[in-house]
Amino acid sequence: MAHAEIRVSLYDGHGAESGQAFGSDGAVITVSVGRSSTSNDLAREWLMTHEMVHLAFPSVARKHHWIEEGLATYVEPIARARDGELTAEKVWGDMVRGMPQALPQPGDRGLDLTHTWANTYWGGARFCLLADIEIRKRTGNKQGLEDALRAILKHGGTIEADWPLSRALEIGDQATGVPVLRELYDKMSATPQSVDLDKLWKDLGIDSSGGRIVFNDTAPLASIRKAITQPVPSSELPKIRVQP
Repeated sequence: MAHAEIRVSLYDGHGAESGQAFGSDGAVITVSVGRSSTSNDLAREWLMTHEMVHLAFPSVARKHHWIEEGLATYVEPIARARDGELTAEKVWGDMVRGMPQALPQPGDRGLDLTHTWANTYWGGARFCLLADIEIRKRTGNKQGLEDALRAILKHGGTIEADWPLSRALEIGDQATGVPVLRELYDKMSATPQSVDLDKLWKDLGIDSSGGRIVFNDTAPLASIRKAITQPVPSSELPKIRVQP
């Protein structure tokens, strides 16, 4: 995206809150920042990364709001781990604690039909995690969800563009060479789908039983876990020019 406007307001307190991203009249992020914030307060903040992820995906119909928020919830900590801001233990530990909120509750009817906070944010994040893992399994860990997202962005899929979700899924699947996004959407959009999270964490080589995260690199999906959160050289990180 060539340009995005960031509007900052102040409140009495520390840190940041009330972030939102819009694309209807140019890319805009609004955020409230505490007047008493220190550099340490802001170094721990995740909100702006979350909102910036929104800039890199098209605006879709309201019933698909879960994919917009789910992507931001899933990508934000991974992006921060990639540039060395978070440890892999922190990222996966938060997923272990947060993903159970995405499990279907009585009365849930699938991602497109259940608009609770948990289903929108963590349900969408679970979709992204499962898609990332399945893409990597089918491509021998050569492709991931990130490759689908980059292709969508390359085709003009920013927050300023109004797209049917089907277009984004099709472009993403074409980029990875496997129809994972469409298959997973067809499975989860209108029908609640449970997942054995304990087995998934074990297969990824994540053990949280002792109160802290320990990795097992001999687990069947350990190489996928490592590929998702591995740091990248600073030379490969995008450069952003800030103009007050």
